[in-house]
Amino acid sequence: MSLGSRLKIESKGMLAASVFYAIVGVVFLVYMFMANFPPHLAIIGLFSLVAAYGLLKKRPWAIWFVIILFFTGTTFSVFMIYDVLTRNYILGIIMFAYLILTWVFTAYTASRRKTIES
Repeated sequence: MSLGSRLKIESKGMLAASVFYAIVGVVFLVYMFMANFPPHLAIIGLFSLVAAYGLLKKRPWAIWFVIILFFTGTTFSVFMIYDVLTRNYILGIIMFAYLILTWVFTAYTASRRKTIES
């Protein structure tokens, strides 16, 4: 029995979006502890975990967390790309991938908004 059928998820895209936000939340919270508690990482990490739960359980408020994460994630990643690209190419590439994946999963979640709300 697959994970999607056990969790009663009809769309593999929503499962992928939920997994993406869960991974981002855990990574940001772990990095927060490694980088002397910057509060913006905690906020993005907690909102990502809440969005992952909301998408997994098909809660109507999850779309709002995804939209909030779109703006905060875009601002954070663009600033990080601008700030660290000349010093740390790997972190710049990771932030660029995070930026693109945030846009992709936000667009996918927004296009499936009716599925979440029903």
